[in-house]
Parts: sequence; C-alpha cells; structure tokens
Amino acid sequence: MDTLATAFREQIKKALALTKVATTVTEQNVYQEGDMNILPILDNMVETLLLSGSGVDGMENLEELFSKAETGKSCLLLVEHYSNFDLSLVSYLVRKAGGRGEDISRALVAIAGMKLNEDNPVVAAFASAYTRIVIYPSRSLYGLDAEKNREEIIRSNGINRAAMRTLNDIKVKGRIVLVFPSGTRYRSWDPSTKKGVREIDSYIRSFDYMCCVALNGEILHVQQTDMLNDAVERDIIRITTGPVLSCAEFRDKARAAAEALGIEDKKQAAVDAVTAELEKMHLAAEERRQKLLNRGAYASV
Repeated sequence: MDTLATAFREQIKKALALTKVATTVTEQNVYQEGDMNILPILDNMVETLLLSGSGVDGMENLEELFSKAETGKSCLLLVEHYSNFDLSLVSYLVRKAGGRGEDISRALVAIAGMKLNEDNPVVAAFASAYTRIVIYPSRSLYGLDAEKNREEIIRSNGINRAAMRTLNDIKVKGRIVLVFPSGTRYRSWDPSTKKGVREIDSYIRSFDYMCCVALNGEILHVQQTDMLNDAVERDIIRITTGPVLSCAEFRDKARAAAEALGIEDKKQAAVDAVTAELEKMHLAAEERRQKLLNRGAYASV
C-alpha cells in the first residue's frame, strides 16, 4: 500500500515550494489564515482517493448552523478524528455538496495543535491550506517536570492565552469553529485516543450552538511511525452532520445525567456525552456506507 510520501511525491514538492507557513508557533501567530495557493494541492490529493458515493449527509444542519453564525451566534463543529486528511475531507466535500457549501467551508476555523506546524515541514505545508487557531495541547505537557521545563510551560500558557483571545474575537464574526474532541487522531492500538479531552467542556460552555460530525471511511490510515508514512487508500467517505443543538442545553443535560449517576467530574461527563453521540452517529452512518460499498461502484468522484 502506498504511503502519503510515495503516493503524493509531486504534490509534496509543490507544497513545500509554495508554502509560507510559520514552523515555530508564538503568541503572535496563533491565528493562521488558510493559504489559497496550497488548498488546490490538498483538493487534488483528496480527489485522487475518493470513490463515488462520497459526500455529506445532514447538509441542511450545517446550513442552519451557518445561518446562526451569520447572525453573530458562536457556533461549534465537534468532529471525529481519524487522520490528517479529516479537515481536508470536511472542507472539500462540504464545498462540493452545493447549497451554501462554499460559504460554509470558507467560514471554518479549525483548532489545531502546534505539532502540525512544528514537527514536520510537509505536514505544516499541508495544514496551512486551512484557516486555524493554533494551540499548545495540554497532553503535550503530561509527565513533564514543572521545574525543569519551566520555560516550555510559560510558552504553552502564552500561546494558549493568545489562542483563546483570538477565539473569543472570531467566534462571533460569522465563523464556525471546528474542534476534534479527542484532541488527536484515533489509533486502534490505543483506545484512549478516542476519548474526548476534558478541555472540550470549556468550548461547549462558551459557545451558543453546536453540531456533532461523524466521519466514515478512511483514505489515510495512521501508522506508528512518521506522519508521512501514513498509508493511503481509495474509499467512500461519508460526512454526517447531526442536528443543531443548544450548547447550554446539551451541557446541562449531560451534567444532570452525571449527577444522577453520582459522577463527580461533570466536565468530563459533558465531553463523554459528545463522544457517545459521535459513536452512535458513526455506527448508523457506517451501515449506510457499507450498502454503498456493496454496490461495487468503485469510481473516482
């Protein structure tokens, strides 16, 4: 099976030649506007791997969420995370879905970990195709000695304060903020990577409306080595957008359920309610996707 590096050698060269992405994240550059010179390269890569039958279910829910964003409401997309192509897939397939897809795709602002900028120049170049607010993930500090890593902890705090200021500014300006609740790509050998991170509760608490988004099918398979060694495969991808929900009502319901069960960590309970909803949506969508696969229509989109 081809890898990202072997299948898209020419696209990698072109992206590296064109990109202007910052490979060091600071408090001054946490907001990074998508590069329209890089976007067509990612679109081409996605097009190469998508099979007919790929598309978006629940587009009407995305359009309803976007309408609320246009009135100044803060709107959140909570998306399953399987590979570094997930944002590419959402961006591309929403644009191709018709209706207000183009406008919605342009309105997306993803919350992205700084690893995408700093670990590999190729990954950084690809990530630069999409508008992002870059954060310093808390999991990156797990296990570090506070005294020995004092400067890095100070740096993380500064980056995250700047990111939150930026988020609070843009979220009421007609944008839709996209967050991966797990904070990392799912790895089948590590079940904990599918668990939502506790910090997601703060997003739900501070936003007005939200939609959960399930991703089914995989064109990029995570490997245990470098990201460029992730395996590529042609597949049918279905993006399923759930109904528009009031963040306050969703959170209150999750906290009440946790209270009834004697669960003390109400923040984690709210996040667990999101991942439970995503799993339910994923299983239902996979049944529908398998029917498409069984038809045997293996043609490119």
